[in-house]
Amino acid sequence: MAIVEPREEADLGPRRGGRPVERVPVVRVRSGVAERGSDAVAAEEPLEIRLEGEPVAVTMRTPAPGQDAELAIGFLLGEAIVAMDDITRVKECRDGTDDGGIADVILRPGARPAPGWQRAFYATSSCGICGKASIEAVRIAAPPVPGGPRVSAATLAALPEALRARQRAFARTGGLHAAGAFTPAGELVALREDVGRHNAVDKLVGRMAMDDRIPLHEYLLLVSGRTSFEIVQKALLAGVPIVAAVSAPSSLAVSLARESGMTLVGFLRDGDFNVYAGQERILLSPS
Repeated sequence: MAIVEPREEADLGPRRGGRPVERVPVVRVRSGVAERGSDAVAAEEPLEIRLEGEPVAVTMRTPAPGQDAELAIGFLLGEAIVAMDDITRVKECRDGTDDGGIADVILRPGARPAPGWQRAFYATSSCGICGKASIEAVRIAAPPVPGGPRVSAATLAALPEALRARQRAFARTGGLHAAGAFTPAGELVALREDVGRHNAVDKLVGRMAMDDRIPLHEYLLLVSGRTSFEIVQKALLAGVPIVAAVSAPSSLAVSLARESGMTLVGFLRDGDFNVYAGQERILLSPS
């Protein structure tokens, strides 16, 4: 299990940032009348992910205590740069300014990252990582998922509400995505929120890895937004057999799910859903 070292703080006086939710000034206009006040918004700050002190990526994420290490681990696993067994600890610190942080992943003696990882990634909270590896590289890095569990349509239908009920920051801001890991019986095992869909998945995978649950062959992944190729890739590399989303998948996400033997569910809302791949894992009620 990875050990997260205490966050290092430079002596720069009072700090802003570092919280998942911040309050900002706002002017509310209701029925033509303006009123000054404040509003809770989702925080967004840069995180630099390092590997043995070397910069790997910069991503715009929602800060939360202890989750920078999860995000860094999940990102490195999702890019097939390292294996969980190679990681000994993660050092977290602020970057010396009012905003942003650093998570430095340290490997065990003798461990080596995958060749060619020095690729100067940059990620935004909306579009994910730029300059990603090709589909062919993903096929090489991740074998098809095993048969895995089956889940009933009724259980699937209940997942979005179970996810939303635990989204504490979303309830305050309305501006965060979520990723949740569920058992086939619909039990929520872990949930992470972030302004970026890909970051929420990385945080979740990192948490599950730190809890020695990787590969996730017996779990379902539910995401609160759409399902892109990148989300399916991260799920595949974590060994997730069933991915569901409340919104639409992309064409590449569908292709990768079908080619890897994954079940992909979209538009999971109000008891209805579409199955784009792997219908055999969904137990439907007799008509």
